[in-house]
Amino acid sequence: MRILVIEDELKTAEYLHQGLTESGYIVDCASTGADGLHLARQQAYDLVILDVNLPEIDGWDVLENIRQTSSTRVMMLTARGRLADKIKGLDLGADDYLVKPFEFPELLARVRTLMRRSEHIPVPEVLKVADLELDQGRHRAFRGKQRIDLTTKEFALLHLLMRQSGEVLSRTQIISLV
Repeated sequence: MRILVIEDELKTAEYLHQGLTESGYIVDCASTGADGLHLARQQAYDLVILDVNLPEIDGWDVLENIRQTSSTRVMMLTARGRLADKIKGLDLGADDYLVKPFEFPELLARVRTLMRRSEHIPVPEVLKVADLELDQGRHRAFRGKQRIDLTTKEFALLHLLMRQSGEVLSRTQIISLV
């Protein structure tokens, strides 16, 4: 999944890039509204994380431009925490609004939620890897015909590992996704 971060604060942009990349996302960054719009027009993104206070073109205008041409999910990530600002962002078409400072695990949870909403391919109800089956709907695991009792955390971990079967996951990714 590809994410565009439009953020003029270098440290915040680097923090987001590193954390999201470690979580398995492909991340592009832009430091101005104009550069962000250019990238958004050149490449299809699953999510745009957008600051309001940007040079050249502010985040409100970037959001309006994106909404005119795309249904890409947009999360506002800004220091503007007044209720009026939140309402403005959501009314202009943002799918989520998170105020700085923020905790990365919360941002990641919001990203996952937005990604789930934008997925066009339904997730299979039963995951299979070799003779291991995971029934997501009924919250059950089986090896062959033998049922395996798992705690909620164990189920979430197994679900992640089966969904990412064949991929290498870092400890940071696993901790943030489970």
